[in-house]
Amino acid sequence: MTLQRMDNVGIVVEDLDAAVAFFAELGMEVEGKARIEGLFADQAVGLDGVRSTIAMMRTPDGHGKLELAQYHSPAAIGDGSRTPSPNTLGLHRIMFAVDDIDDTVARLRARGAELIGEVAQYKDIYRLCYLRGPSGIILALAEQIS
Repeated sequence: MTLQRMDNVGIVVEDLDAAVAFFAELGMEVEGKARIEGLFADQAVGLDGVRSTIAMMRTPDGHGKLELAQYHSPAAIGDGSRTPSPNTLGLHRIMFAVDDIDDTVARLRARGAELIGEVAQYKDIYRLCYLRGPSGIILALAEQIS
């Protein structure tokens, strides 16, 4: 048996509408929204009484997908840290290639994103930065300059 593809990355968020608006500002498109509940949901995730709403978002090229999920029951839990450091164990960040990093940073900051460090240049190849978005999600942006 062979791996067919990576289908999506799932992220649990506190405010689904805000997260959808944030990733739409980045340029992603909503592919669909759905209410998820019932026995199959409980069995799949190993929780009882699952009630959630998900939004599937895709990149403009149609290849990259994010599944944003807001749990209504049981309530989402966290470790209490809203600002994990980029070297925290677990999912590190999601990187997106952009045409204009300065414009993208400005638009995402208007939606509440915080620049973690600063926009840095790697040789004459890329300009890069890390941002913290909704629910503490860390994004990396890369603009190819050569």
